Amino acid sequence: MNFKEEQSKRILEIEEIIRRYLPKEEGWQKTVLQAMNYSVLAGGKRLRPMLMKESYTLFGGRGREIEPFLAAMEMVHTYSLIHDDLPAMDNDEYRRGRKTTHVVFGEAMAILAGDGLLNLAFETAAKAFEIGDDPARIGRALSVFAQKAGVYGMIGGQTADIEAEDRGGQVSQELLLFIHAHKTAALIQSALVTGATLAGADKEALDKLEKAGYDIGVAFQIQDDILDITGNEQELGKPTGSDEKNHKTTYVTLKGLAQAQADQKTLSEEAVALLRSFPSRNLFLEELVNSLITRNR
Repeated sequence: MNFKEEQSKRILEIEEIIRRYLPKEEGWQKTVLQAMNYSVLAGGKRLRPMLMKESYTLFGGRGREIEPFLAAMEMVHTYSLIHDDLPAMDNDEYRRGRKTTHVVFGEAMAILAGDGLLNLAFETAAKAFEIGDDPARIGRALSVFAQKAGVYGMIGGQTADIEAEDRGGQVSQELLLFIHAHKTAALIQSALVTGATLAGADKEALDKLEKAGYDIGVAFQIQDDILDITGNEQELGKPTGSDEKNHKTTYVTLKGLAQAQADQKTLSEEAVALLRSFPSRNLFLEELVNSLITRNR
């Protein structure tokens, strides 16, 4: 298997699905619809919907009810990025090489675009009821999807992260792991568990995927912290050393570089071992997870 070729093929398939569920840019609300589409179509590797589709496939899923969830996942992820970039949050002017939504459309319209995508995500996911043949499974999947995006998932992690900035660097390991587990890992867990739920996986399998998603998300974030120290600026596409410059508490500042690298390796290996533990295997999914947590940019 040529992983890069397979990944490119899957990205194109997911892009086509996402485009089918995006709104037409018309009517009195045309501007917010343009802002929503501008943000979703800004590019990216579509990692979360890809993880969802591969988890669905791992457990024998073959239907089309997964498609609305794939588009919905990318809508939720994109709305979170729009809001992260706002002046009240990270105040970023560029993302993926082009101007952020609030720079192009204004702050108020960016807020509305994020709100619009979050609502559209649930409208879109609910369309699975129209094309799937097991409404109970779809309902359970929708419940997982909603919980991981909300105050007990990603929004909860974002809240803790914002408040941590006011602590003057006094962030404990417990708090930092809470932030990573919710702000980063929650949507990865959502992708894996939602896909498997739609395919009919049992509770034991779903629990394993929940743990794998946690491991992947935390390892992914630790790798970010490591790359801020060891990474190549040209490969990263952004300056290194920003965490130290901003006096930001990271896993590396708490545990040291060597321990952070060791813990990242342990989490990564556990995640892959969990994915390999099922009766069927998805080699592309395993390689995708490896690429996420061993990346150099």
